[in-house]
Amino acid sequence: MGRVQDRVALITGAARGQGRSHALRLAEEGAHIVALDMMADIDTIPYGMAKEADLAETASLVEERGRRVLTARADVRDQASLDEAVTACLNEFGHIDIVCANAGVLSYGRGHELTDRQWQDVIDIDLAGVWRTLKAVVPPMKDARQGGSIILTSSMAGAKGMHNMAHYAAAKHGVIGLMRSFAAELARSKIRVNSVLPASVNTDMIHNDATYRIFRPDLQDPSLDDAMVGFTHVHPMGVPWIEPLDVSNAVLFLASDEARYITGTALPIDAGYLL
Repeated sequence: MGRVQDRVALITGAARGQGRSHALRLAEEGAHIVALDMMADIDTIPYGMAKEADLAETASLVEERGRRVLTARADVRDQASLDEAVTACLNEFGHIDIVCANAGVLSYGRGHELTDRQWQDVIDIDLAGVWRTLKAVVPPMKDARQGGSIILTSSMAGAKGMHNMAHYAAAKHGVIGLMRSFAAELARSKIRVNSVLPASVNTDMIHNDATYRIFRPDLQDPSLDDAMVGFTHVHPMGVPWIEPLDVSNAVLFLASDEARYITGTALPIDAGYLL
């Protein structure tokens, strides 16, 4: 316990899924949490986004772990909302020590058949949204002269081309480029920047009809059971997916002093997918 004691962690996409898991794992190890989410559906994304009740539940679960929590509605496509959230964080806690740029979405389509809107929504959130988050948090972290740790959520799609998700793969490859560039720029400030590359994670992003159809295009309305062979086939370790906690444990390590000299790293948590 106490691996990030009394540090302040700002997390985007924190209402559910990996973001909530990161918030709870960091809180268990002593961090106070700033939980951000947009809480609005997007027409091109084939599953619903988190709701206000989800973010409230994240906050309640953090408080159950004895940590303070600040929540805010923030859309990573909107710089002003991120800047406002960072200002609120600084007013509440006085500093930012850990950042998890986690917010992300996924849709499907052959690369040449994607609509402009499909392309733009994924790029704006999964890539430009990470950059906007960095724009919001880096100045106060540098000004504090206390160092820190920034963890960007990429994907196994950040290291390998993917069928039916060229926009997502482009964004996640770009996240690794951002990570390496910011790691180089911030090293003298003792701000470490790393990325995690998860495999399929057991969240709403994969548990929806659109994803099941990707694995079973031969069926009109495939179920999860129909898609399980496909989920499992892509992971050499023989699991259909990893759990959010598996990613959160890696995030905690990168946020802690155990990783104090690790920066510029793209860390797979992929059950062997990239082998």
